[in-house]
Amino acid sequence: MLKPSFLTSHDHLLPCFFALSLMEMNPSSRYSYDPVLRWDPEVEDYFIKAYGPDHFARISKALTRPSSYSCIRVNTVQTTSDAVIEKLTKILNDDSEDGLKLVQSDGSSPISKCQIPGLEYVVFVNGSGPHRIEYGSGLENPPKEVLVSRKCAEAVLRGAQVYVPGVLACTAHVEKGDAVAVCVAVEQPGDEGDWSVNMTRGTTLQGLPSGKNHSSSYPFYCERSGLYIGMGTAMLSRAGMFRVSHGVAVDLNNRVFRLPSFHNVLEGEIFLQNLPSIVAAHALDPQKGERILDMCAAPGGKTTAIAILMNDEGEIVAADRSHNKVLDVQRLSAEMGLTCITTCKLDALKSVCLPSTVSDSTASVNGDNSGSVTSHSELSSNEGISSDASGRSEAEKSCEENASTEQPKGGDKVSQSEIRKSKGMLKNGRGRTQSQGGRAGKSQGFPPNSFDRVLLDAPCSALGLRPRLFAGLETVISLRNHGRYQRKMFDQAVQLVRVGGVLVYSTCTINPSENEAVVRYALDKYKFLSLAPQHPRIGGPGLVGRCEFPDGYVEEWLKPGEEEMVQKFDPSSKLDTIGFFIAKFSVGPKD
Repeated sequence: MLKPSFLTSHDHLLPCFFALSLMEMNPSSRYSYDPVLRWDPEVEDYFIKAYGPDHFARISKALTRPSSYSCIRVNTVQTTSDAVIEKLTKILNDDSEDGLKLVQSDGSSPISKCQIPGLEYVVFVNGSGPHRIEYGSGLENPPKEVLVSRKCAEAVLRGAQVYVPGVLACTAHVEKGDAVAVCVAVEQPGDEGDWSVNMTRGTTLQGLPSGKNHSSSYPFYCERSGLYIGMGTAMLSRAGMFRVSHGVAVDLNNRVFRLPSFHNVLEGEIFLQNLPSIVAAHALDPQKGERILDMCAAPGGKTTAIAILMNDEGEIVAADRSHNKVLDVQRLSAEMGLTCITTCKLDALKSVCLPSTVSDSTASVNGDNSGSVTSHSELSSNEGISSDASGRSEAEKSCEENASTEQPKGGDKVSQSEIRKSKGMLKNGRGRTQSQGGRAGKSQGFPPNSFDRVLLDAPCSALGLRPRLFAGLETVISLRNHGRYQRKMFDQAVQLVRVGGVLVYSTCTINPSENEAVVRYALDKYKFLSLAPQHPRIGGPGLVGRCEFPDGYVEEWLKPGEEEMVQKFDPSSKLDTIGFFIAKFSVGPKD
């Protein structure tokens, strides 16, 4: 069983009693934001082998902080970058409660157009931080505090407010209007090697330690050190925070990181999206009139980006195995006024259905360990598999028919409560909250060679997303398993691309097992695949070499010369993006 990292020889993780004594000598170190991202020791060793100790330390620190800017993709089907910049500038200067409340220290505009060739429709809005917050009290007279969950805090660091469901604990006697310090409850290691918060919602916090046993008498006192994200005004009393089910608990008006919230701002005209995700859509290089598959499409950011690059001309099939997530894609497509997107509910591991010329119940593609393929027996009894004159199978046509955005009975009616809820919140456009509901049609998969291009933005460990305050659950075994799962999805994707087509594989993780190792697998197994140049190319090179694990497992990465053909976005680089990886493959003759 792996020991928690603070029980190892890692000097940067101090025992609680020692950290407490340092806090008592230096209150400013307690009321600060200086988190340390804890990793499983074996995972940490693996990443150090991949990146080197100094580089990985920089990556770890960068992951605990949000990017210093918000990246906005403009819907050029509806508007222009210049028009969006003009509208955002007005909103930015709005003195009302709905204003973005963001100014540059030198008085200049924080809004700018991306200067990367081909990405002029991308707009950046600069934030700022980390800021030093004056909490107004020393340890002798500590401020009242609200403790929020880690996930709540990660959203708050990106610009969200503190909502009621995210509140875990609170100082006694907090009343509406009180000034409160907001801090984070990050999972702590347990005796069994597990991680948990070990706190019941509604716990009363104490701000000043006394007695000998500080940690047991005052829940999360020492663990709160270095995890304060700002000062705000309580919008509810302590009793109200744990009695109601929704609403803003704290108006966080003095933040460590100041980033604008674009909730309900210019809906239909803009979409908040990380820069590497936009680049992934460009790497696919979609052309007007083509047929494209987005295998794991939800929530639809890359799907709609592809549609805009095609000027909404062609066909994009957006698939996801979750019914509700498919509906999210439908709503976003409707919000942005895009008509070329067809949605369907489909497990990526069952994306391929066999044409009528194949009678076997299963099929392998170019070797062992291929992904699962939907067999004839797995098709519903009412589904034929014969092909029409156009070459499309009945199964494929059925998916297209079922995948259309159908309206339920009464779906064209909007309730008065929904109208009241949306009134006054939207700055422009119909917006997602006013989009009519739909139904996710279920697909049985597609025949081989059905698409000109396929995007496989694979589900992953998400170890590149920022800000991230906890990573302790991932183990070396789980990281390998993510890679195995993605290889199975890749086995499906490669069958669906026609000869001469393009396959793009991407993840939002720093894990080589899910990135370079998957590329190595693909190139070794499918000889008809070759890495293709990407435009624009603003990310860094991939990792070359291999990694040998203590258990004898050997993981192969890229070969010399291949590293410049992929894009690896480093969260600690000057681009200040999330961690991300993109590989583009050209599909040659499959014989």
